[in-house]
Amino acid sequence: MCYNDSMKKVLITGGAGFIGSHLGEKFLDLNYKVICVDNLITGQKKNINHFIKNPNFKFIQADVTKKSSYSLLPTGYSLILHFASPAGPNPYSTKSYMQYPIKTYLVNSIGTHCLLELAKQNKAEFVFASSSEIYGDPKEHPQKETYVGHVNNLGPRACYDESKRFGEMATMTFAKKYNLKAKIIRIFNTYGPRMNPDDGRVIPQFILQSLKKQPLTIHGKGQQTRSFCYIDDLIKGIIKIVDKGKSCEVYNLGNDQELTILKLAEKIKQLTQSKSRLVFKPLPLDDPEKRKPDLSKIKKELHWQPETSLEEGLKKTISYFKNV
Repeated sequence: MCYNDSMKKVLITGGAGFIGSHLGEKFLDLNYKVICVDNLITGQKKNINHFIKNPNFKFIQADVTKKSSYSLLPTGYSLILHFASPAGPNPYSTKSYMQYPIKTYLVNSIGTHCLLELAKQNKAEFVFASSSEIYGDPKEHPQKETYVGHVNNLGPRACYDESKRFGEMATMTFAKKYNLKAKIIRIFNTYGPRMNPDDGRVIPQFILQSLKKQPLTIHGKGQQTRSFCYIDDLIKGIIKIVDKGKSCEVYNLGNDQELTILKLAEKIKQLTQSKSRLVFKPLPLDDPEKRKPDLSKIKKELHWQPETSLEEGLKKTISYFKNV
Protein backbone atom coordinates (compact mmCIF):
# COMPACT_ATOMS: atom_id res chain seq x y z
CA MET A 1 0.00 0.00 0.00
CA CYS A 2 1.47 3.33 -1.07
CA TYR A 3 0.96 6.34 1.18
CA ASN A 4 1.68 9.99 0.60
CA ASP A 5 4.37 10.58 3.25
CA SER A 6 3.29 14.19 3.78
CA MET A 7 -0.09 13.10 5.16
CA LYS A 8 -0.84 12.76 8.87
CA LYS A 9 -1.53 9.27 10.15
CA VAL A 10 -4.30 8.29 12.58
CA LEU A 11 -4.81 4.94 14.30
CA ILE A 12 -8.45 4.11 15.10
CA THR A 13 -9.14 1.11 17.30
CA GLY A 14 -12.61 -0.36 16.91
CA GLY A 15 -12.40 1.12 13.44
CA ALA A 16 -14.89 -1.33 11.91
CA GLY A 17 -17.46 -0.57 14.58
CA PHE A 18 -20.39 1.83 14.45
CA ILE A 19 -18.63 5.02 15.56
CA GLY A 20 -15.14 3.92 14.50
CA SER A 21 -16.11 3.36 10.85
CA HIS A 22 -17.69 6.82 10.64
CA LEU A 23 -14.53 8.29 12.17
CA GLY A 24 -12.33 6.50 9.65
CA GLU A 25 -14.40 7.81 6.78
CA LYS A 26 -14.24 11.35 8.18
CA PHE A 27 -10.47 11.30 8.62
CA LEU A 28 -10.03 10.04 5.07
CA ASP A 29 -12.07 13.07 3.97
CA LEU A 30 -9.72 15.22 6.08
CA ASN A 31 -6.76 13.84 4.10
CA TYR A 32 -5.33 11.54 6.79
CA LYS A 33 -3.83 8.10 6.39
CA VAL A 34 -6.14 5.88 8.42
CA ILE A 35 -5.06 2.67 10.14
CA CYS A 36 -8.15 0.77 11.31
CA VAL A 37 -7.67 -1.95 13.94
CA ASP A 38 -10.56 -4.20 14.96
CA ASN A 39 -10.91 -7.78 16.18
CA LEU A 40 -14.45 -7.90 14.69
CA ILE A 41 -16.12 -9.18 17.86
CA THR A 42 -18.81 -6.53 17.52
CA GLY A 43 -17.40 -4.53 14.62
CA GLN A 44 -18.50 -5.41 11.09
CA LYS A 45 -16.30 -5.61 8.01
CA LYS A 46 -19.22 -4.35 5.91
CA ASN A 47 -18.98 -1.00 7.72
CA ILE A 48 -15.68 -0.27 5.99
CA ASN A 49 -16.12 -2.14 2.69
CA HIS A 50 -17.02 0.99 0.74
CA PHE A 51 -13.67 2.65 1.48
CA ILE A 52 -11.40 -0.33 2.21
CA LYS A 53 -9.75 0.03 -1.22
CA ASN A 54 -8.85 3.66 -0.58
CA PRO A 55 -5.03 3.80 -0.86
CA ASN A 56 -4.89 5.88 2.33
CA PHE A 57 -6.81 3.29 4.36
CA LYS A 58 -5.49 0.09 5.92
CA PHE A 59 -7.47 -2.49 7.91
CA ILE A 60 -5.69 -4.73 10.42
CA GLN A 61 -7.64 -7.45 12.21
CA ALA A 62 -6.02 -7.58 15.63
CA ASP A 63 -6.67 -7.47 19.37
CA VAL A 64 -5.12 -4.42 21.06
CA THR A 65 -5.07 -6.21 24.43
CA LYS A 66 -2.35 -8.55 23.10
CA LYS A 67 1.19 -7.23 22.81
CA SER A 68 1.83 -9.50 19.81
CA SER A 69 -0.67 -7.40 17.85
CA TYR A 70 1.55 -4.33 18.01
CA SER A 71 4.15 -5.89 15.73
CA LEU A 72 1.49 -5.72 13.01
CA LEU A 73 1.05 -1.98 13.30
CA PRO A 74 2.97 0.68 11.40
CA THR A 75 4.38 3.70 13.24
CA GLY A 76 4.43 7.45 12.75
CA TYR A 77 1.01 8.37 14.13
CA SER A 78 0.10 11.91 15.02
CA LEU A 79 -3.21 10.75 16.57
CA ILE A 80 -4.54 7.61 18.26
CA LEU A 81 -8.29 7.25 18.80
CA HIS A 82 -9.16 4.39 21.17
CA PHE A 83 -12.74 3.43 20.33
CA ALA A 84 -12.48 -0.36 20.69
CA SER A 85 -14.93 -1.97 23.11
CA PRO A 86 -18.23 -3.84 23.06
CA ALA A 87 -20.85 -1.27 24.04
CA GLY A 88 -24.36 -2.73 23.98
CA PRO A 89 -25.78 -3.22 27.51
CA ASN A 90 -28.71 -5.52 26.67
CA PRO A 91 -28.20 -8.78 28.62
CA TYR A 92 -30.35 -10.66 26.08
CA SER A 93 -28.19 -9.67 23.10
CA THR A 94 -25.53 -11.93 21.58
CA LYS A 95 -23.23 -8.94 20.97
CA SER A 96 -23.58 -7.04 24.25
CA TYR A 97 -20.64 -6.49 26.56
CA MET A 98 -22.32 -8.85 29.03
CA GLN A 99 -21.55 -11.66 26.59
CA TYR A 100 -17.89 -10.57 26.48
CA PRO A 101 -17.23 -9.30 30.02
CA ILE A 102 -13.53 -10.19 30.19
CA LYS A 103 -12.73 -8.96 26.68
CA THR A 104 -14.59 -5.77 27.59
CA TYR A 105 -12.63 -5.00 30.72
CA LEU A 106 -9.34 -5.98 29.08
CA VAL A 107 -9.73 -3.65 26.08
CA ASN A 108 -10.52 -0.71 28.35
CA SER A 109 -7.70 -1.45 30.81
CA ILE A 110 -4.74 -3.32 29.31
CA GLY A 111 -5.69 -2.16 25.82
CA THR A 112 -5.75 1.45 26.97
CA HIS A 113 -2.36 1.16 28.67
CA CYS A 114 -0.71 -0.46 25.63
CA LEU A 115 -2.11 2.23 23.34
CA LEU A 116 -0.92 4.96 25.68
CA GLU A 117 2.56 3.46 25.44
CA LEU A 118 2.22 3.52 21.65
CA ALA A 119 1.15 7.17 21.77
CA LYS A 120 4.18 7.98 23.90
CA GLN A 121 6.53 6.21 21.48
CA ASN A 122 5.03 8.05 18.51
CA LYS A 123 4.62 11.39 20.30
CA ALA A 124 0.99 11.20 19.25
CA GLU A 125 -2.15 12.76 20.69
CA PHE A 126 -4.37 10.20 22.44
CA VAL A 127 -8.18 10.25 22.67
CA PHE A 128 -10.00 7.78 24.91
CA ALA A 129 -13.64 7.02 24.07
CA SER A 130 -15.27 6.79 27.46
CA SER A 131 -18.98 6.55 28.12
CA SER A 132 -21.89 8.10 29.96
CA GLU A 133 -22.01 4.73 31.74
CA ILE A 134 -19.24 5.92 34.05
CA TYR A 135 -21.98 7.96 35.75
CA GLY A 136 -23.91 4.76 36.55
CA ASP A 137 -27.45 5.32 37.82
CA PRO A 138 -26.86 9.02 38.44
CA LYS A 139 -27.93 11.02 41.46
CA GLU A 140 -27.08 14.24 39.60
CA HIS A 141 -29.24 15.25 36.65
CA PRO A 142 -28.22 16.26 34.07
CA GLN A 143 -24.70 14.87 34.43
CA LYS A 144 -21.75 17.27 34.38
CA GLU A 145 -18.15 16.23 33.75
CA THR A 146 -17.41 17.00 37.41
CA TYR A 147 -19.92 14.39 38.65
CA VAL A 148 -18.07 11.33 39.99
CA GLY A 149 -20.92 8.90 39.37
CA HIS A 150 -22.97 6.28 41.18
CA VAL A 151 -21.79 2.89 39.91
CA ASN A 152 -22.24 -0.63 41.25
CA ASN A 153 -18.70 -1.94 40.93
CA LEU A 154 -19.86 -5.56 41.43
CA GLY A 155 -23.00 -5.43 39.28
CA PRO A 156 -23.64 -7.02 35.87
CA ARG A 157 -22.71 -3.80 34.04
CA ALA A 158 -19.45 -3.33 35.95
CA CYS A 159 -17.25 -4.99 33.31
CA TYR A 160 -18.06 -2.00 31.08
CA ASP A 161 -18.76 0.81 33.56
CA GLU A 162 -15.76 0.20 35.79
CA SER A 163 -13.34 -0.55 32.96
CA LYS A 164 -14.28 2.74 31.30
CA ARG A 165 -13.61 4.46 34.62
CA PHE A 166 -10.27 2.64 34.79
CA GLY A 167 -9.48 3.69 31.22
CA GLU A 168 -10.13 7.32 32.13
CA MET A 169 -7.82 7.03 35.15
CA ALA A 170 -5.09 5.37 33.06
CA THR A 171 -5.36 8.02 30.35
CA MET A 172 -5.15 10.92 32.77
CA THR A 173 -2.39 9.37 34.91
CA PHE A 174 -0.23 8.41 31.94
CA ALA A 175 -0.72 11.75 30.21
CA LYS A 176 0.29 13.76 33.27
CA LYS A 177 3.25 11.49 34.07
CA TYR A 178 4.70 11.71 30.55
CA ASN A 179 3.32 15.10 29.44
CA LEU A 180 1.26 13.37 26.75
CA LYS A 181 -1.48 15.27 24.94
CA ALA A 182 -4.63 13.30 25.80
CA LYS A 183 -8.38 13.88 25.95
CA ILE A 184 -11.35 11.90 27.26
CA ILE A 185 -14.75 11.90 25.56
CA ARG A 186 -17.76 10.65 27.51
CA ILE A 187 -20.11 9.51 24.77
CA PHE A 188 -23.83 9.42 25.51
CA ASN A 189 -26.35 7.28 23.59
CA THR A 190 -25.60 7.55 19.88
CA TYR A 191 -27.49 6.09 16.93
CA GLY A 192 -27.50 5.98 13.15
CA PRO A 193 -26.48 3.85 10.17
CA ARG A 194 -23.95 1.02 10.72
CA MET A 195 -25.11 0.12 14.21
CA ASN A 196 -24.74 -3.60 14.82
CA PRO A 197 -28.29 -5.02 14.71
CA ASP A 198 -27.29 -7.76 17.16
CA ASP A 199 -25.88 -5.68 20.01
CA GLY A 200 -29.30 -5.07 21.56
CA ARG A 201 -29.21 -1.29 21.78
CA VAL A 202 -32.65 0.18 22.02
CA ILE A 203 -33.01 2.11 18.75
CA PRO A 204 -31.96 -0.68 16.35
CA GLN A 205 -33.92 -3.15 18.47
CA PHE A 206 -37.14 -1.11 18.23
CA ILE A 207 -36.63 -0.40 14.52
CA LEU A 208 -36.01 -4.04 13.61
CA GLN A 209 -38.90 -5.27 15.75
CA SER A 210 -41.19 -2.72 14.10
CA LEU A 211 -40.06 -3.60 10.58
CA LYS A 212 -40.49 -7.32 11.27
CA LYS A 213 -43.91 -6.73 12.86
CA GLN A 214 -42.65 -8.19 16.13
CA PRO A 215 -43.59 -6.92 19.61
CA LEU A 216 -41.42 -4.05 20.86
CA THR A 217 -39.60 -5.14 24.01
CA ILE A 218 -39.58 -2.51 26.76
CA HIS A 219 -37.80 -3.07 30.05
CA GLY A 220 -39.62 -1.88 33.16
CA LYS A 221 -42.49 0.51 32.51
CA GLY A 222 -40.52 2.45 29.90
CA GLN A 223 -40.31 5.55 32.08
CA GLN A 224 -36.51 5.55 32.21
CA THR A 225 -35.09 8.39 30.14
CA ARG A 226 -32.29 8.64 27.61
CA SER A 227 -30.89 11.32 25.29
CA PHE A 228 -30.01 10.22 21.76
CA CYS A 229 -27.38 11.85 19.53
CA TYR A 230 -27.28 11.22 15.78
CA ILE A 231 -23.95 9.88 14.51
CA ASP A 232 -23.18 12.84 12.21
CA ASP A 233 -23.43 15.28 15.12
CA LEU A 234 -21.24 13.05 17.28
CA ILE A 235 -18.50 12.84 14.64
CA LYS A 236 -18.48 16.63 14.31
CA GLY A 237 -18.13 16.86 18.08
CA ILE A 238 -15.21 14.42 18.15
CA ILE A 239 -13.41 16.43 15.45
CA LYS A 240 -13.97 19.63 17.47
CA ILE A 241 -12.46 17.97 20.56
CA VAL A 242 -9.48 16.66 18.58
CA ASP A 243 -8.86 20.06 16.96
CA LYS A 244 -9.59 22.47 19.79
CA GLY A 245 -10.14 20.53 23.01
CA LYS A 246 -7.74 21.05 25.89
CA SER A 247 -5.31 18.35 26.90
CA CYS A 248 -6.10 16.33 30.05
CA GLU A 249 -9.73 17.42 29.90
CA VAL A 250 -12.99 15.46 29.84
CA TYR A 251 -15.88 16.36 27.52
CA ASN A 252 -19.45 15.11 27.57
CA LEU A 253 -20.65 14.46 24.03
CA GLY A 254 -24.24 13.67 23.12
CA ASN A 255 -27.68 15.22 22.79
CA ASP A 256 -29.39 16.96 25.70
CA GLN A 257 -32.96 16.38 24.50
CA GLU A 258 -34.36 13.82 26.94
CA LEU A 259 -37.28 11.42 26.39
CA THR A 260 -38.65 8.24 27.91
CA ILE A 261 -38.08 4.83 26.35
CA LEU A 262 -41.86 4.48 26.04
CA LYS A 263 -42.08 7.67 23.96
CA LEU A 264 -39.15 6.48 21.84
CA ALA A 265 -40.99 3.22 21.10
CA GLU A 266 -44.12 5.12 20.12
CA LYS A 267 -42.12 7.44 17.88
CA ILE A 268 -40.46 4.55 16.05
CA LYS A 269 -43.80 2.79 15.64
CA GLN A 270 -45.18 5.97 14.08
CA LEU A 271 -42.24 6.45 11.69
CA THR A 272 -42.25 2.81 10.57
CA GLN A 273 -46.08 2.74 10.38
CA SER A 274 -45.93 -0.37 12.54
CA LYS A 275 -48.82 -1.96 14.40
CA SER A 276 -46.48 -3.92 16.67
CA ARG A 277 -47.68 -4.20 20.24
CA LEU A 278 -45.56 -3.28 23.25
CA VAL A 279 -44.29 -6.02 25.57
CA PHE A 280 -42.95 -5.15 29.02
CA LYS A 281 -40.17 -7.16 30.63
CA PRO A 282 -38.42 -6.82 34.01
CA LEU A 283 -35.95 -3.96 34.31
CA PRO A 284 -32.34 -5.25 34.29
CA LEU A 285 -30.28 -4.69 37.44
CA ASP A 286 -28.57 -1.28 37.59
CA ASP A 287 -30.36 0.06 34.51
CA PRO A 288 -30.07 3.84 34.88
CA GLU A 289 -33.31 5.68 35.66
CA LYS A 290 -32.18 8.88 33.92
CA ARG A 291 -29.50 9.81 31.43
CA LYS A 292 -28.91 13.29 30.05
CA PRO A 293 -25.63 15.12 29.45
CA ASP A 294 -24.86 18.59 30.67
CA LEU A 295 -23.29 20.02 27.51
CA SER A 296 -22.38 23.43 28.94
CA LYS A 297 -18.65 22.79 28.70
CA ILE A 298 -18.45 21.72 25.06
CA LYS A 299 -20.97 24.35 23.96
CA LYS A 300 -19.03 27.14 25.68
CA GLU A 301 -15.45 26.05 24.97
CA LEU A 302 -15.77 24.46 21.54
CA HIS A 303 -19.00 26.01 20.20
CA TRP A 304 -20.47 22.61 19.38
CA GLN A 305 -24.04 21.49 19.80
CA PRO A 306 -26.18 18.75 18.24
CA GLU A 307 -28.14 19.82 15.18
CA THR A 308 -30.06 16.75 14.00
CA SER A 309 -33.59 16.33 15.33
CA LEU A 310 -34.64 12.94 16.67
CA GLU A 311 -37.21 12.52 13.91
CA GLU A 312 -34.72 13.35 11.15
CA GLY A 313 -32.10 11.01 12.60
CA LEU A 314 -34.58 8.19 13.13
CA LYS A 315 -35.81 8.44 9.53
CA LYS A 316 -32.24 8.01 8.24
CA THR A 317 -31.59 5.14 10.63
CA ILE A 318 -34.84 3.37 9.68
CA SER A 319 -33.93 3.72 6.00
CA TYR A 320 -30.58 2.05 6.71
CA PHE A 321 -32.10 -0.88 8.59
CA LYS A 322 -34.67 -1.48 5.86
CA ASN A 323 -31.74 -2.46 3.67
CA VAL A 324 -29.64 -4.43 6.19
